[in-house]
This record gives sequence, C-alpha cells and structure tokens, in this order.
Amino acid sequence: MEELNAQIHKYEEFVSHKLQPDLATALTERDAVYNQISEYLKLRNTIEVFDQKKLTSLKTQIDLGCNFYVQARVPDTTYIFVSVGHGFHLQMTHPEALGYITRREAQLQRKADQLTETANRIKAQIKTVYLAIAEIMQLQSTG
Repeated sequence: MEELNAQIHKYEEFVSHKLQPDLATALTERDAVYNQISEYLKLRNTIEVFDQKKLTSLKTQIDLGCNFYVQARVPDTTYIFVSVGHGFHLQMTHPEALGYITRREAQLQRKADQLTETANRIKAQIKTVYLAIAEIMQLQSTG
C-alpha cells in the first residue's frame, strides 16, 4: 500500500516539476513566435499601403518610449530598414522586403507548428501519467 502511494507521489511530482513547466515553456515560446509573425504581417500591410497609394514621403509619429511621441517626416519611402535579427537591420526596396517577409513568415510558421506539436506531445504525456495514476489508485482500492 505504501509502495503504491510512493509511486503515485513520484508520478505527480514528475507532472508538476517536469511536464507542466515544459508545457508552459513551449506555449510561451510559441506565443512569442506568433507575436513575431504578427509584426511581419503589420509590416507587409504597411508596405502594401505604400505601394497602393504610391506614397513617396510620409508624416508619422514615433514613440520614443514611455508613450512619448514626436512628429517625424520620412522624405523618401523607396527603401525601408527591416530587422533581420540579432540587432541587424537591412535596407531593402519594397519588393525585396516583401520577399524577405514571405520567407520569414514561412520559417516562423514552421517553428510555431513545431512548438504546437511539442505542446501537444507534452499534453498527451500528462494525460498518460494521469491515467497511470488513476490505474494505480484503482489497484489500491481493489487490492
């Protein structure tokens, strides 16, 4: 009887100390990837608006931080700077930027799909452990 309780406790600790934190990490990482995809979609929409309206200059407001905005004027929108990671930005034309965004979105979507798969696998493992605990408890009550 004591041995079964120890087994149940071991499984519960495995779920709470290993599987649930792993699941939370996978879901947090996936949310971060979805946020990146969202930023690229916003950039794509902005570029498409520039192209549709044939904007060559732009007046806007820039957030300097802490919601402190200043007026800004972009005299030439032919080129834009796109963040490519690790603090690097590349100057690109609109077609180049759209091509880069398409490739980057596809890459990020694959990463999000992998993280979703990982999260689903961890959820299945948690369910399996809980089923094992239920079987042990059933053995305990009948035996």
